[in-house]
Amino acid sequence: MSAENELETPLDRAHAAMEADLGDDAARLGFYERLADGELYLLLKSEASGDRLDADIFELQPDGDLPPDRYALVFDREDRLAAFAEGPAPYAALPGRVVAAMLAGQEIGLGVNLGVAPSSILIPPAAVDWLAETLGPEPEVVEGQLTAVEAPEGLSERLLSGFATKLAPAAGLCDKALLARGQYDDGSSGLILAFIDAAPDAQAPLARAAQEAITFSGYEERLDVAFFTGDEPVADRLMRVSLSFDMTRPEIVEEPVTPKAPGSDPTKPPILR
Repeated sequence: MSAENELETPLDRAHAAMEADLGDDAARLGFYERLADGELYLLLKSEASGDRLDADIFELQPDGDLPPDRYALVFDREDRLAAFAEGPAPYAALPGRVVAAMLAGQEIGLGVNLGVAPSSILIPPAAVDWLAETLGPEPEVVEGQLTAVEAPEGLSERLLSGFATKLAPAAGLCDKALLARGQYDDGSSGLILAFIDAAPDAQAPLARAAQEAITFSGYEERLDVAFFTGDEPVADRLMRVSLSFDMTRPEIVEEPVTPKAPGSDPTKPPILR
């Protein structure tokens, strides 16, 4: 195996953390999160035709007269898929969340990096269904009037890093994301993540990112998502006490392109056991 093949991937690290303590809910959720967020290479029987993907299903015969267990095969690197297939093979590169949604409800599990990486594992169909269900529901819309906001003290580093990771791809969809603790007119309380000056069509993906950050952090307290404009009084109150995530899009500095002579460039992601 080459030095490149031996490089550890984020999925390898998440798998190792989970295997180190199978009773650690946070580590297990972290593995599922990496699986859902990462790009996976799905092994196909044949080249994709239009929108149709014919996954290569691997069958394992359990003891007794039970029907065989079925698994779709995915890999977190293209070279790992090639190593398993012992050569070039048709595949589709898809986010793990899309693979889970495709397989949900079909009694098909996931064989991840089988035999070619330290993160080699069989994920049963029930766990695939759970992942798809966890990622699938739209956040519920609720009505409530904020009566007070305060600093969100005592939050875990895992939760805060989860918000930062989930919100990073959404940079540019709003100006700021403000995390605070809120009190409501019905006497309830909980965390509130307020997005400032978000475009209307950005509200659903922002709310979903916030929901997933809570789900995969293992945090059990209520989280509400709210959308305000920067000139509303509540936005000013939130900015004084909240943790702020900068959501502006990073400025990309383009380097001048140096013309090259023709021909001078040769390079033309339940307890698992």
